[in-house]
Amino acid sequence: MAKNIMLQGTMSNVGKSFLTAALCRIFSQDGYKVAPFKSQNMALNSYITLAGEEIGRAQALQAEAAGIAPTAYMNPILLKPTTDIGSQVIVNGKVRGNMRAADYFKYKKELISDIIAAYKKLESEYDIIVIEGAGSPVELNLKKDDIVNMGLAQLVKSPVLLVGDIDRGGVFAQLIGTLALLEKNEKEFVKGLIVNQFRGDISLFSDGVKILEEKSKKSVLGVIPYIETLLEDEDSLSGKFNNKSGEHDIEISVIKLPKISNFSDFDVFMQYSGVFVNFVTKPSQLVSPDMIIIPGTKSTIADLKWLRKSGLEEKIKKFTANGVPVFGICGGYQMLGTSIDDTVGCESGGVIEGMGLLDHKTIFCTEKKQCQVNGKFDKIVDFYSFLSDAEYYGYEVHMGSTISNCSQLLQHGGGYSHNIAGCYVHGLFDSSDVSGRLIKELFRRKGLQYNGDIIDRKKFREQQLDLIADIVRKNIDMSAVYRIIEEGV
Repeated sequence: MAKNIMLQGTMSNVGKSFLTAALCRIFSQDGYKVAPFKSQNMALNSYITLAGEEIGRAQALQAEAAGIAPTAYMNPILLKPTTDIGSQVIVNGKVRGNMRAADYFKYKKELISDIIAAYKKLESEYDIIVIEGAGSPVELNLKKDDIVNMGLAQLVKSPVLLVGDIDRGGVFAQLIGTLALLEKNEKEFVKGLIVNQFRGDISLFSDGVKILEEKSKKSVLGVIPYIETLLEDEDSLSGKFNNKSGEHDIEISVIKLPKISNFSDFDVFMQYSGVFVNFVTKPSQLVSPDMIIIPGTKSTIADLKWLRKSGLEEKIKKFTANGVPVFGICGGYQMLGTSIDDTVGCESGGVIEGMGLLDHKTIFCTEKKQCQVNGKFDKIVDFYSFLSDAEYYGYEVHMGSTISNCSQLLQHGGGYSHNIAGCYVHGLFDSSDVSGRLIKELFRRKGLQYNGDIIDRKKFREQQLDLIADIVRKNIDMSAVYRIIEEGV
């Protein structure tokens, strides 16, 4: 039967996901069978397992760090926001339905059995389970019937490491304040503190460690330096959206839709030298793109209305008329067509005219397509001919189907016309064959030659996971971590 350890944070985006991945890699390197677990995740950046189950992208990355295939057992509940007050509820990898937040809070107690069943499945197969909490364990108005932080720790009897982010400021208030707001019995579950994202000379924080230990009566197990990484982020708090152009030869402009999903589709482009990925939210930011990408979204019609109202649709059309290539992924692909019909109410409901850049129409249905795919691009003419026979891999996760009169783009559908193209495959550009050909073509169109590396995204992730594991191992008391796991609660 597996032992466990849980990482909880003082707030969202303090680095729990990456630290969980790092510990998964460290335990795996040390010869243990290890699995990640997050009972409930709220994220629009999702992943489809080999069995066709939808889970949080962070848990897929953590499974990769552990050297195992991701499954729905690692993230039994996934919430994908569709509006400001509601989400699509995914249980055990499959859609359970859309719920308003108030309704979900009443319903979630019924999901405890699913959480425990998933956890017990992992418990029977692995030596160590690394559990990730969500947000803060002391959101006092939300603590009742908690199933993801202290409530879960108590259910599965897991010791807890509390993580604070010093880079965001106020780490003393973060850690000591969180402990002060915990109930006495909850506080006993916390076996140590971690200070994350420290910039500069860590030795200068030695007095800070003493203060934290004196005030909290808990040991500081490590001060982790700031780690710059291009691994997949969990949600839209991602710092990747903070545009920093610097010197570049090529600009790929990604439209940052209000409900943008699976934005890790474009991480690979950030690794190509001379390429700037510009996340655009208003027309003034769309100045001289060499390519425009309209990404996936969890609310296609609502986001198309936003695109139209903001003036971005009109500006995108002007660039396409001047030969700038546009590529749509999933919801972005749907927007490029002539119409979108959601009369069944899968998302925001209604019918809307599309951008009219591709000759297809999309009709939503209640069944969600979820599968991994791989194959080759078709024999293509016009602008995208350089992608003919390029090998790709990825996954599809979408509601509805698209009926196209366009030339087919790849083996798994999609379509193209001149410099406009799109498809449903997320992760398409992770293939070095696809991204490499695309970048070379964008350089060629500007009279330049790309002489940099062609990026193998899978190989890069492995290197990054080894890197963060090495940094964490050097800056955390792993002997203490193992002792905490062995002693439990």
